[in-house]
Amino acid sequence: MVRGRSVRLVFAYPGNLQLRTGGYGYDRRLIAALEEAGWQVDLLPLGDGFPDAAPAAIARAEQALSALADDTLVMIDGLAFGVLDGFAAREGERLNLVALVHHPLALETGLSRERAEVFRKSETQALEHARHIIVTSPETARELERGFAVAPDRITIAVPGTDPASHAHGSGDIPHILSIGSLTPRKGHDVLVAALGKVEDLAWTATIAGSRDLDGETAAAIERQIEALGLGGRVRLTGAVDDTGPLYAGADLFALASRYEGYGMVFAEALARGLPVIGCRAGAVPDVVPEEAGFLVDVDNVDAFAAALRALLSDPDIRRRKTKGARRAGSALPRWDETGRIVSDMLEKLT
Repeated sequence: MVRGRSVRLVFAYPGNLQLRTGGYGYDRRLIAALEEAGWQVDLLPLGDGFPDAAPAAIARAEQALSALADDTLVMIDGLAFGVLDGFAAREGERLNLVALVHHPLALETGLSRERAEVFRKSETQALEHARHIIVTSPETARELERGFAVAPDRITIAVPGTDPASHAHGSGDIPHILSIGSLTPRKGHDVLVAALGKVEDLAWTATIAGSRDLDGETAAAIERQIEALGLGGRVRLTGAVDDTGPLYAGADLFALASRYEGYGMVFAEALARGLPVIGCRAGAVPDVVPEEAGFLVDVDNVDAFAAALRALLSDPDIRRRKTKGARRAGSALPRWDETGRIVSDMLEKLT
């Protein structure tokens, strides 16, 4: 019951909802928070391949959505919604469509200019027919306003929650660097590895945790890069990890060279554990990581990333100061019940 009423939401999603990525993690936690708030959330899978799904797959997804009854309140993950512009135009008046945008499809790293423009056009047209849009950061809201013709009053910002966590105890000896993110171009692991090669004179070990299955070519390239730099004995690739808690607990700092983030949940998780952060001024990362908690450098600047690593690895005073800043920032992060409440309040206005 939500304020004395029984309310239903259909949550439509592409791919595998259990996949260990930040976007799907947000979806799972938001669904749980809405159910805790009293919503009946019915899941509607839309199939695989999005946003690059074949026309037949898109048609099947549209058919499943079009089968919903009039006035159904349906939230559609942006990984699919951005290419369902035809469906949104046809059914936007009949259904209560809410788009959940983690980050615009056109801003994914590695797209050709032509492909990015196709995504920008389709997502702009799809968003035009949404009753409301949920975004996961102020930066994504700004991006939709300036690049996708979305009025601010149609957007609700619901940043991811972060669970309370014990502070990391660290490696106890040689500093250990942790990076978490799928092995895809956007996560910038190639920059991290190149930067590690520039600080090989220092004592450190590193773990990169993230799925190798989303982009096999990139994953293989990262493996080759590690070996070519002679870092195979110092950098461990774990693949996807279900429970990242022990990884955070044993780390001394967190480093991820993402080229774009719609929010960057792993940065927040690192702050919650008091880990100083090295990242890039990309997308929403500056919204999450304050200056006192680490170093942010320009995207693709290997030398600057290496200099930040060197500062934290070689100067205990800097590391202690940034650790204190990370702990302060981590203690101020919102919780998932707050995220759920923001979205629940917005959805109620549509029912």
